Amino acid sequence: MICWSLSCSKMLRFVLLPAALMAGAAAAASEEAAPKAEAILDKYLEVTGGKAAYARLTNQVSTGAMEFVGKGIKATLTSYKAKPRKSYNIIEIEGIGKIEQGADGEIAWEKSAIQGPRVKEGEEKAAALRDAAFNAPWREQYTKAELAGAETIGDQACYKLVLTPNEGKPEARYYDKKTNLLVKVTKTVKSPMGEIPAEILLSDYKTVDGILIPHKVTQRAISQEFVIVLDKIQHNVEMPPDRFEPPADVKALAAKAKGAK
Repeated sequence: MICWSLSCSKMLRFVLLPAALMAGAAAAASEEAAPKAEAILDKYLEVTGGKAAYARLTNQVSTGAMEFVGKGIKATLTSYKAKPRKSYNIIEIEGIGKIEQGADGEIAWEKSAIQGPRVKEGEEKAAALRDAAFNAPWREQYTKAELAGAETIGDQACYKLVLTPNEGKPEARYYDKKTNLLVKVTKTVKSPMGEIPAEILLSDYKTVDGILIPHKVTQRAISQEFVIVLDKIQHNVEMPPDRFEPPADVKALAAKAKGAK
């Protein structure tokens, strides 16, 4: 009986050893097959148009409709962007009024009829300037990109990437494994109310001037959800020279804050 048991043990080890080796090889092959984070980000640039197509664009004007889901509140949105880090957004909300946001490369600001003007500082300013960057290479905006596994978004199998910005907290991006298009972003938004976790879904990609651009954006934060549907996107548009200049009251706040430092 003892001899039989020993024989069985040897046989079991003989069977388990190749199985373990095969499992290890499969895991190694899987890791080897998974692309690097940098490759996914570079592939996104390629599948959405390529470097040459992006290089031809100097600015962008977008218009669309915005709806706060379940609230019965609607708005219109007009967004202007230009190289290198200039932006101006106008949101006109029915029954509430106008909200303006902008960045001129140095000053990032916001203004509304309810809260008045304010200048963004610290991580909030850094995030606003990142968002304002028009067609900037990701390597200029982030210090590190890492592949953090895979996740299914809706019915799309996605690679999950974690990007660490030059300033601020890391954000996660999810790229469809089949198309390599960006379908989701999760990040922490710095605001006067504190740090707010936000989820952004991107869909309905359409080609404009040789570039694939999402025409539907859904954002969720603090139990609020709003949807933006873009109806028109134009590039290389002639703009007034002062398009991205902050309003006078914003400039005054910025000067005061600079003098206080």
